[in-house]
Amino acid sequence: MSTSPAVRILAIGGSTRPNSSSELALNVAAKAAEAAGAEVITITGRDLMFPIYDTETTERHPLAVDFVEKVRTANGVLIASPGYHGGISGMMKNALDYIEDLRENDPAYLDGRSVGCISVAYGWQATVSTLHQLRQVVHALRGWPTPLGGTINASATRFEVDGTCQDTAAADQLAVIGRQVVEFAQMRQASGTT
Repeated sequence: MSTSPAVRILAIGGSTRPNSSSELALNVAAKAAEAAGAEVITITGRDLMFPIYDTETTERHPLAVDFVEKVRTANGVLIASPGYHGGISGMMKNALDYIEDLRENDPAYLDGRSVGCISVAYGWQATVSTLHQLRQVVHALRGWPTPLGGTINASATRFEVDGTCQDTAAADQLAVIGRQVVEFAQMRQASGTT
């Protein structure tokens, strides 16, 4: 009896600060994805600091080339962005812009992939507006946002560097997102569409 290979989930996020709240939130969702049977690759923080996306050249920084290849081979994606001034951080938006390099891929962009969206900000208004923007970008890239999106208010929820979160409601929310990305990818894999 043959078994299907583990689905591959790419987890991206964080800020320029190591162990930022958004990076730690991403790690909680990524651990849940691993527990659900996925192979998870994580790219965070300064490893996402690519040169500004330039449509006028095909030259790419090695980190950006590696990132695009990991997106191309992923069955699903987890994205965690800090909320900066009510929206996605510039670093995260720039990384997502590089997915344009998959426009000629089959499937193009994030087509057919589940995407878990997580926003982390100081205050509920910024978390909601950032999550809304993430979901809009994922839709534009033809991805399938998970039914549950994560909004983490960093003024009320603290993460430990080891990845634990004392706020059980927040931790449960992130775990559900991680599992939903994997479940959708597994269903696609089982149907033979990935």
